[in-house]
Amino acid sequence: MILVKPLNIASKKMSPEQQEKLFGVLKARFENNMNRHEALEWAEIQARLEANAEKLWSLNEMERTGGEPDVISRDKNTGEYIFYDCSAESPKGRRNCSYDLEGQEAREKKGVHPEGNAIEMAATMGIELLTEEQYRELQQLGNFDTKTSSWVKTPPDIRKLGGAIFADRRYDHVFVYHNSAPSFYSVRGFRGSLRI
Repeated sequence: MILVKPLNIASKKMSPEQQEKLFGVLKARFENNMNRHEALEWAEIQARLEANAEKLWSLNEMERTGGEPDVISRDKNTGEYIFYDCSAESPKGRRNCSYDLEGQEAREKKGVHPEGNAIEMAATMGIELLTEEQYRELQQLGNFDTKTSSWVKTPPDIRKLGGAIFADRRYDHVFVYHNSAPSFYSVRGFRGSLRI
């Protein structure tokens, strides 16, 4: 669901009306998907969000680009709430992207232009790409990426050799694959996480 036009990245501020609208969307999603966070209370999460305007901005960016973020757990050591993109398919507003800037530039030298790259887009939004472990954790909460795929954080040794990894769900199993980092497809985006 796309809530609002892109906000001012420099200020990373939302108006009270934008905040109220986002809280409404997040609360409804939270209540409709209690299997993802059975022991958590929305009032405590909203209070944490209200005290972290920049993180709230990042959540809005996740929502704006089609990620449908939701709380999936709470870190027992730090007390932080952990949000993942929980859209059924890879977020629509983040597809057609190479893995990183190096990959994007390599593709552009050949006269083909991706929409951007997953690493920089995530950094601009203030979120982290899901790791393979986090992606598998997400898949335990439902069936995601049954028609699309998502870049996941690639280990340095794989990236050093020119590769990047992505994952999806097919035949009721989660698969992790490799591709060259410059690759981009209309059905591949990326999923992120945010700790608040």
